[in-house]
Amino acid sequence: MKRNSLLSLVALFSWLTLVACRQENRASQSVMFGPADDGAAGEAYDLSDVQAAGELIAVTLSGPDTYYEYRGQGFGLEFSLAQAFANSIGARLRMEMASDTAQLLLRLLSGEVDLIALDMDSVRLTADCSLLPNGWVARSASSQLVEAVQRWWKPALRQQMLAAEQVRKAPANRVRRSMRPAMLSRQNGTISHYDEHFIRAAQRIGWDWRLLAAQCYQESGFDPQALSWAGACGLMQIMPSTGERLGLSRGDLYDPARNIEAAARYLSQLNGSFSDVANPHERINFVLAAYNGGAGHIRDAMTLAQAAGRSAQRWSEVEPYVLALVSPSTYRNPLVKFGYLRGEETVDYVRQIHNRWAAYRGVARPHSTGRQPSPSSSKPSRVRSRSEFLNDSLQ
Repeated sequence: MKRNSLLSLVALFSWLTLVACRQENRASQSVMFGPADDGAAGEAYDLSDVQAAGELIAVTLSGPDTYYEYRGQGFGLEFSLAQAFANSIGARLRMEMASDTAQLLLRLLSGEVDLIALDMDSVRLTADCSLLPNGWVARSASSQLVEAVQRWWKPALRQQMLAAEQVRKAPANRVRRSMRPAMLSRQNGTISHYDEHFIRAAQRIGWDWRLLAAQCYQESGFDPQALSWAGACGLMQIMPSTGERLGLSRGDLYDPARNIEAAARYLSQLNGSFSDVANPHERINFVLAAYNGGAGHIRDAMTLAQAAGRSAQRWSEVEPYVLALVSPSTYRNPLVKFGYLRGEETVDYVRQIHNRWAAYRGVARPHSTGRQPSPSSSKPSRVRSRSEFLNDSLQ
């Protein structure tokens, strides 16, 4: 009896050892030769999974005609098309960027993203990839997603979206506003009808109210009904999504007092985000630039400046790299995380506000906490041409 039990235990031990060895061999083969095919490992991530998660993840290259962010909102032709497709399948869109087509394919095949939202007709693809009718690419194993794009796509869509992009970005549609006088009364030192709101909001964040007024004129020309091509609203041109994060409801976007208060809260947040810029005189430039172009883009420019041996703490040394973000060789640099930016607009924005702030200081009384520096100490340098700084800053 004891002998039989002992034999049984030996047999069981031998069987378990054999199973363990087989499993170890399979694991080794997976490491050496890659994962098993979808049939063995399970179903590929497909349309039903995207819809269950409620999110479609697409990847593309940054650029003015593909995808870029402005004031926290996505724009560009491929973004608009991907957004339309995501809406058609009942999912929200998450658009991500890659530095080149090789990285696009790598991220797709690794399962990080669901599709490539870029015309890839001229790119050589493997059997693992399916070229879709609009030039996008999806994994061949994601058959439901491939079929969904094929059903949704109509050749006229690209032209329709492109026409809408061009109309929206036309100079006449940049900001729809009725410009008010830049100075309401020099004799009385009154800048605008909204001075009391500027004074109150500026005191809460430690700014000179005249700086806030100068920024407002640059944004809207003191028109409380101003609306930009990107959807920014009111005196301080606040995006609806930004307003919601700041506690400003869509119904109050055009209310002068609430719009200015929300802008002050946002400026305070940006001031905190750039607290690593130790000199408050310099920090004003970074905060204003981030308000206009987005904090991520300004951080990109700071990173590029630092990589080139320049000071990321001085606006005059970061400014060339803000301007350079309009160039593909710069915005597709692996160091750049937020892609394309019309940097000339942002640099000019900072300069114009400084100029107007200096003018306002000559005629309007402070009424502020006095913690902000004078414009002469923080005024940015002249905007240089692209050829000037590319020669001496980006070599």
